[in-house]
Amino acid sequence: MRPEAVSERPGPGSEAMDPVGAADPSAPPGPLTHLNLPDNSEARPQSGADGRSHPGSWTSRPAPTPRSSPEHATVLREGVRQCLQQQCQQTVWILHAKVAQKSYGNEKRFFCPPPCVYLAGPGWRVKPVQGQAHQAGETGPTVCGYMGLDGASGSAAETQKLNFEEQPDSREFGCAKTLFISDADKRKHFRLVLRLVLRGGRELGTFHSRLIKVISKPSQKKQSLKNTDLCISSGSKVSLFNRLRSQTVSTRYLSVEDGAFVASARQWAAFTLHLADEHCSQGDFPPREGYVRYGSLVQLVCTVTGITLPPMIIRKVAKQCALLDVDEPISQLHKCAFQFPGGPPGGGGSYLCLATEKVVQFQASPCPKEANRALLNDSSCWTIIGTESVEFSFSASLACTREPVTPVPLISTLELSGGGDVATLELHGENFHAGLKVWFGNVEAETMYRSPRSLVCVVPDVAAFGSDWRWLRTPITVPVSLVRADGLFYPSAFSFTYSPEYSARPGPPGAPEPAADADALLESIHHEFTRTNFHLFIQT
Repeated sequence: MRPEAVSERPGPGSEAMDPVGAADPSAPPGPLTHLNLPDNSEARPQSGADGRSHPGSWTSRPAPTPRSSPEHATVLREGVRQCLQQQCQQTVWILHAKVAQKSYGNEKRFFCPPPCVYLAGPGWRVKPVQGQAHQAGETGPTVCGYMGLDGASGSAAETQKLNFEEQPDSREFGCAKTLFISDADKRKHFRLVLRLVLRGGRELGTFHSRLIKVISKPSQKKQSLKNTDLCISSGSKVSLFNRLRSQTVSTRYLSVEDGAFVASARQWAAFTLHLADEHCSQGDFPPREGYVRYGSLVQLVCTVTGITLPPMIIRKVAKQCALLDVDEPISQLHKCAFQFPGGPPGGGGSYLCLATEKVVQFQASPCPKEANRALLNDSSCWTIIGTESVEFSFSASLACTREPVTPVPLISTLELSGGGDVATLELHGENFHAGLKVWFGNVEAETMYRSPRSLVCVVPDVAAFGSDWRWLRTPITVPVSLVRADGLFYPSAFSFTYSPEYSARPGPPGAPEPAADADALLESIHHEFTRTNFHLFIQT
């Protein structure tokens, strides 16, 4: 077996073997890896009087995390296997805009669309473990949230309490509608901070959003690709909202409910904005890079449901008119309109519009005073803004601790080095620390901490996943996850694939040896198969 493929998991594991490996958990634990660090002092991290490693004090090698005892390793391995099979993780999903408009004086420009938090996963509905049980007679939500800006004092005036409500899809939803940033705050970027507290007062953790850029007001100048900070690129995530007569209470967001597009006053959805091709069928998006310009044919795809609107032409809006001859790049918080193609020439045509909660088409008319303009109504003028999201997944079913689950490690990319008998895998991401270990399925790997953005591990020998590995002709795919020293489990979207190498199963005594040319033929076929299909790759 040759460890050659690394991928982001799009779904279940390989059909050839259970994704957590087929090794018997009751068997005595053998060596988890096939490479050990030398015992010389130069390769070991320097320790203080308390025996703990000092960050950055190692000389020639990263600091290895301590191994578990054999008894604890067996119990932990079985627990990880159950976590992977039962899918009992909890996910915190923060959804917010890329930019925020600053408030001046006593005004309060609330963030629009408002930051949202979704709690997803069956782990939120699992009965608490011993020592975390609720008091008898307690009712109501099991978790509440508080959201504010990083660097704030945390006072009630600067944070907003989130009351989570269960959605039809079983997710819990909370929204911070009254957050703003004043002109006294001179920062150009900030993050949102979400603090989750379980019933009884135990803190679950503190979660941070992506960076948000602060702007004074939407740019009215003609955009140039020389300054792309505020431009919107093809394939990026956006939100659309409509505000009648500039009244905050009348704001409605383009969203999806029950498989249909709606104009919701309560929830908003993120859409992937694709540059569409007139010659391609609906739903077929050839890779087109670049920034979106007015006059382009685009398609909006809901990031959660995958439901799409028909291809539309995006138009710039000025004084309630669609400008038909503008082709400049789109900018954050610009007002725009979406025209359905195929309309009559001269400024008419149908535009995406809202009618209370419904999404309909509005029939525009040509502007009598100016050519290349179409007269619109308020309900067909939309504001466009880029969005960001971040997900934190964990499972506390293995942990007997009251410590917060944060910081939650996030894996962004994987990098494989070596192959055959010796291979190492480097994990790139954020929030890493020396108390984490990498797991391949339910097999623990020897892990070395490099920095908060890098972990290195030794790829476990494929023999750890089954006794018949030498004779398998199909790849073995196992999920990659992280486990904290106290047993807290962090799943990821990545998996690792061991590719098979040709090896003939030994026959009975006296059986004739296969011809040499047959071996050469099979070896060449396998070599070509491996070279073509099992290179290092990452896919979504």
